[in-house]
Amino acid sequence: MLHLGLGSFHRAHQAVYLQRLIDSGDRRWSFASGSLRGDMDGTLDALRQQGGAYTLETVSPAGEYRYEQIASIREVLPRTDDQAAIVARGAHPATRIVSFTVTEAGYYLDDQHRLDLTHPDLAADLQRARQGQAGNTIYGAFWALLRARRDAKAGPLTLLNCDNLRHNGERVRAGLLAFIDQVGDASLADWVRSQTTCPNAMVDRITPRPPPELRERVRQATGRDDAAPVTAEHFIQWVIEDDFIAGRPDWATVGVQMVASVAPYEEAKIRILNASHSCIAWAGTLVGLQYIHEGTAVPAIRQLAHDYVTQDVMPCLDRPDAPSPVDLAAYRDVVLDRFANPAIRDTNQRVAMDGFSKIPGFIAPTVRERLARQASIDAVAVLPALFLAFLRLWHRGQLPYTYQDQGMDPAVAHAICDADDPVDALCRDRGLWGDVAGDARLVDAVRRAGVRAGAVVQSLTVA
Repeated sequence: MLHLGLGSFHRAHQAVYLQRLIDSGDRRWSFASGSLRGDMDGTLDALRQQGGAYTLETVSPAGEYRYEQIASIREVLPRTDDQAAIVARGAHPATRIVSFTVTEAGYYLDDQHRLDLTHPDLAADLQRARQGQAGNTIYGAFWALLRARRDAKAGPLTLLNCDNLRHNGERVRAGLLAFIDQVGDASLADWVRSQTTCPNAMVDRITPRPPPELRERVRQATGRDDAAPVTAEHFIQWVIEDDFIAGRPDWATVGVQMVASVAPYEEAKIRILNASHSCIAWAGTLVGLQYIHEGTAVPAIRQLAHDYVTQDVMPCLDRPDAPSPVDLAAYRDVVLDRFANPAIRDTNQRVAMDGFSKIPGFIAPTVRERLARQASIDAVAVLPALFLAFLRLWHRGQLPYTYQDQGMDPAVAHAICDADDPVDALCRDRGLWGDVAGDARLVDAVRRAGVRAGAVVQSLTVA
């Protein structure tokens, strides 16, 4: 398997499942992993010097630490502008699966889930592809890799998403074909349609950025001086649509859920875990806290997330005509307990990022469904109200950390904050809300939620 995106999550999740399979005696599969962008170069260098092996620290909610060495990444690919190593590995007949981890914004989709061809990154990669060169986006890399694989007659390939985008396999396939169409390579598009599959998948494990002190903790616990350790919570989950065209590991034997449809699992995870995570990060930042567990421990903040899930999400996901296979109330409680784990020390900075992608992906679907049923959106409206208050701090330069948001146009964000009525401006943004943008019920609910959330923040603000 080739994996693109050699960050902490891949090493705390997919590589761990494969290590479990190897430990069981099944050694037929291994990872070759690399990254398309330069922000992981230091980690790649450290892993290469360690032969791809590293230490995983896991922490349970009870504060139990465990350390294990992960050696399922057998090849650490060098990153170059021409992506030569990635293309060569992907075109090799021994490679049967290419998995990848990108953020929501890394799909470059507009509010209609179509490829946003106006984005500078995509425009640059289209230009490179027309000149026969690999690109830096997932589509630019796939175009070069798949073309090389077709030309080498290396056989079919599965492209496997490992991220939080809803219907991720379907969307990356549509985006990839749209990219190839723009390049003008009809024969490659035909090959992709017949020789690849793109299963939908859902992943879950809270994986904070490795803190500076992790290396010393690992050394004290194991005696190893590991330059690239990772830390994660004890909980782990992977649900995959069983649609592989060229074989796959026997993941079910090590706890992966292989299912006919990922949809109910991903909806529960995206709307309950991901949206609640953002809720707590935005609220925690507003009251002067640094870590997720600190905000979750504040009853008023935890209640905002609890009410959002209970009052507005659960009625959408568990209906008489479509019951959920997930025990949503139990899942909600497990999620909040996981957030409260003080040993994880996950930062508000990490979780609060990419709000302009998270509102349309995590929050707007619940708003849309509740409005369609003429139901209240008071609980879910608290989340965009918190985000707007958070955004206005960013606008004034008062955030205590650097805010990263790949989906944000800074000019648009500043205009929302500068508007005479920022609530109305936020709620009218079609990129955030799609076809319910400007709905008077949304504007009214977010306005009232802002008053409620503001009162909570004011009562809790840390000096």
